[in-house]
Amino acid sequence: MATRLSIQTIITDTRAAVCKRRIHAAGFAKQVKEVTLVDVYTIDRDFSEKDWPRMGALLSNSVTQKFSTVQALSPKEFDWAVEIGFLPGVTDNVAHTAKESIEDLLGVPFEAGQGVYSSQIVFVRGALSRDEVAGVSGLLSNALIQRVHIKSHEEFLRDHGMDLVLPKVRLSQKTNIDEISLALSDQEMETLGQKGICNEDGSRRGPLSLSLDDLKIIQEHFAKKGRRPTDVELEMLAQTWSEHCKHTLFSASLDDITEGIYKTYIRRATEVIRKVKGKSDFCVSVFKDNSGGIVFDQDWIITDKVETHNSPSALDPYGGAITGIVGVNRDTIGFGMGAKPVINKYGFCFGLPHDQKALYRSEHKSDKLLSPRRIMDGVIAGVKDGGNQSGIPTPQGFCYFDERFKGKPLVFVGTVGLLPATINGKPGWEKRARPGDLIVMTGGRVGKDGIHGATFSSEALSQGSPASAVQIGDPITQKKMSDALIKEARGLGLYHSITDNGAGGLSSSVGEMAREAGGCVVHLDKVPLKYPGLAPWEIWVSESQERMTLAVPPESVAAFYELMKRRGVEATVIGEFTETGKCQVFYEGRPAVDLDLEFLHEGLPKKVFLSCEDPSGKTELLFPAPQEQTNSLLNLLSRYNLCDQSFITHQFDHEVQGGSVLKPLQGKGRVCAPATITRPVLSSKKGVVLSQGINPRYSDVDAYRMAACAIDTAIRHVVAAGGSLEHLALLDNFCWCDARNPVRLRQLKDAARACYDYATAFGTPFISGKDSMFNDFRGYDENGQPVTLSIPPTLLISSIGVMEDVSLAVSLDVKMPGDLVYVIGTTGNEMAGSEYLAYVNEESQSQFVGKNVPEVNAVRARLDYQSLTTAIQKRLVASALGVGLGGLGVALAKAAIAGQLGMDIDLSRVKIAEGVVRNDFLLFSESQSRFVVTVDSRKCQAFEKIMTDVPHACVGSVLREPDFEMKGLNGQRIVNTDVAQLTSAYRKTFAGW
Repeated sequence: MATRLSIQTIITDTRAAVCKRRIHAAGFAKQVKEVTLVDVYTIDRDFSEKDWPRMGALLSNSVTQKFSTVQALSPKEFDWAVEIGFLPGVTDNVAHTAKESIEDLLGVPFEAGQGVYSSQIVFVRGALSRDEVAGVSGLLSNALIQRVHIKSHEEFLRDHGMDLVLPKVRLSQKTNIDEISLALSDQEMETLGQKGICNEDGSRRGPLSLSLDDLKIIQEHFAKKGRRPTDVELEMLAQTWSEHCKHTLFSASLDDITEGIYKTYIRRATEVIRKVKGKSDFCVSVFKDNSGGIVFDQDWIITDKVETHNSPSALDPYGGAITGIVGVNRDTIGFGMGAKPVINKYGFCFGLPHDQKALYRSEHKSDKLLSPRRIMDGVIAGVKDGGNQSGIPTPQGFCYFDERFKGKPLVFVGTVGLLPATINGKPGWEKRARPGDLIVMTGGRVGKDGIHGATFSSEALSQGSPASAVQIGDPITQKKMSDALIKEARGLGLYHSITDNGAGGLSSSVGEMAREAGGCVVHLDKVPLKYPGLAPWEIWVSESQERMTLAVPPESVAAFYELMKRRGVEATVIGEFTETGKCQVFYEGRPAVDLDLEFLHEGLPKKVFLSCEDPSGKTELLFPAPQEQTNSLLNLLSRYNLCDQSFITHQFDHEVQGGSVLKPLQGKGRVCAPATITRPVLSSKKGVVLSQGINPRYSDVDAYRMAACAIDTAIRHVVAAGGSLEHLALLDNFCWCDARNPVRLRQLKDAARACYDYATAFGTPFISGKDSMFNDFRGYDENGQPVTLSIPPTLLISSIGVMEDVSLAVSLDVKMPGDLVYVIGTTGNEMAGSEYLAYVNEESQSQFVGKNVPEVNAVRARLDYQSLTTAIQKRLVASALGVGLGGLGVALAKAAIAGQLGMDIDLSRVKIAEGVVRNDFLLFSESQSRFVVTVDSRKCQAFEKIMTDVPHACVGSVLREPDFEMKGLNGQRIVNTDVAQLTSAYRKTFAGW
């Protein structure tokens, strides 16, 4: 018989305070007086009376909480009780950990069919109707993955609590392997590609994301074989050929780029750079594994990979984000023979948090889109839990806001790994499955979660987006698996190859590894399942998390099994690698897949696209210049993209593993830093320096310059922190919209061309990348009118460098009164896409766009960066900060806030380009390749000597007093404030979050 264990916090519960704030923010501040939370574990197993107190003590904190299995705990006063738990089949990490803890405590395993299920009761005191309580429950839950049960105070007392619910999965056994007829009209073919295979009841399985041309190639292939494809084969081809996995747009012929923009611009850039570097080339494995790898030192390789998890995060922000971060961790574990994840990083692009205007996926006002605030809170929590519970530091990241990310957020998650250069006498980055090796799946079990994840991510978000695309990662299970593989099995040489089960699940991982060996045979009925009833095709393409696939030689499988069992990790042989040239899959002895590897991986028809220029012209700026800029500066510091975002940073553990050098928050004023430094090998003085560059609004005017600025920004921040161009690599993440639109394709082509031009100019190779091409929302507004919301074309450039000596690290905070302030670089009239222009538009309700997106002079910038690096290596620089969003005004203000020291600045000394005739443009232009640097006055002569050929100017000094003053072009004072006001403006936007 199942029993409910209730746990109530008896002192201040911060979780309840967060719920209360969320409810108040939604307009219920007057009605809702108090919120109390009670955690519930529903335990489906009989235990003796003496065991329950032990379990309660295990799962609760004796100082801050009380527990009971006898009565339902509740506050003395409440009006409504809302219980929120997971729907059947949704990964319940808390319950999973509780179950394992109980088994360890009592030494008694749960039997098949028995389990633990977690839920939470929110007790609300306030004058609310039942409909209003239903609205409140919608704020606190996600109908896609959670169940909600509401009771009034009277009902709760009458029933002695909430109802006993066991959210078990109950499926009818589905073992069919269906043959799919492709004797269809073109219209029927298109429906098949867009909506998926038809079920017996007439419903569809979900998108295959196969075009008409794709399906005709498949039709022709199977016609030659004289048979129909099975549903498993069609699903496998769909995920293998999906945009998410195959990156068809990047390999397509586009205008005169017949080889595709990936080969022409991205890969070729790296090939050219590596050839130029010759013996100083530090790349070891690029574009061919789950991550990119570069030399750290003679003993170690560092790897880097950045993924996107946009579509799942739009549906379930927490599940989408945690799956993203643990998934990119597995990309690291699956690099070479297995790298250890040592650093996590993130980047979030959200809609405006205050935007409560409703959007719907259905014209009938059902399936409401989650608000930007809900998405933001869930994504941050997901990345936090994924990283913190995995014991991986997360020092680096950013958050960018624009109303166009409301329909689909961008969720970038990345992981840096550490790998021995040599493992068992062979290069650590080399691996190969061999014929005769056994196919071993290890880690979590397979369920319905994540089905059609790859194909779903290749479509715009719409009413047809499947709930089964959502997954929730389990970092605890993955951590055990990671440690067992990386710390033990790898060194023992128990496997020949390893990769992760990500997009496409076993279909993808086994299909890819089969290319190494030359073929494979898989038995789906041997795959361990979370629950019975999955159809063969579901087992094959499910993206259930925490799984790796390995090639284990037969003579090592017993030792591998024993090791995994000791570490509490499940491992199962599901097949064998062969050299038949085929992927063959069986279920209970019946053939499910019989595909030639050549057709599976190379049969996708090459796409051909044409692009065109954007016909809309851009206008020059027309608004008048304010006389005084103090208010503008303070208001800019409060904008979402420029203000203090430390409420995110504080949630992420950046000190775990002990290697943090240059922190994410710097100076007495704790300002968010654009670059961090970490020591992955604690016995070495070398460090890994990380940064990112992203400027989505620039693409509104010029996608080429947008990409150039992203590259320059990612490099600039590394240089300011003490890194060097000599050992610096890049990663590209393209997130586009409406990506078959000729105008969008021209923007994509321009951005990729800039990647080649500027990577080669700076000598910084690309080592890995990813693209997400259909970040659009198509739905309805509150009036039932159709709405299409597309993100701005966005390119994230991530930079990773190796720093020879971390003692040379430079932070952004000004250090000492009397230090001189320098501006390096030239300021131009480059306001298009700037934060200042966005601020002016919001204040004046205008639509100014501007024409002058910042232009990067890479030749000039490279010389300047090398000079600054020389000055830093000679320890002449006290602080340095790359000038980015918000321009000089914001950069100088942040340096002062970080140091909590004043400044006296004369901007008339700044090196300016022709056309800078306004003080607001001088202050807030986002011209690239510039720095704000402070230097001890005793070292200024040596510093200026190094900077002789660099455009630079001493513009003032650091003050002991808190005054912050600036003079403009004519020597007139244009900013007059102090550090306290600057700090207050910087902090207030997210204060209390």
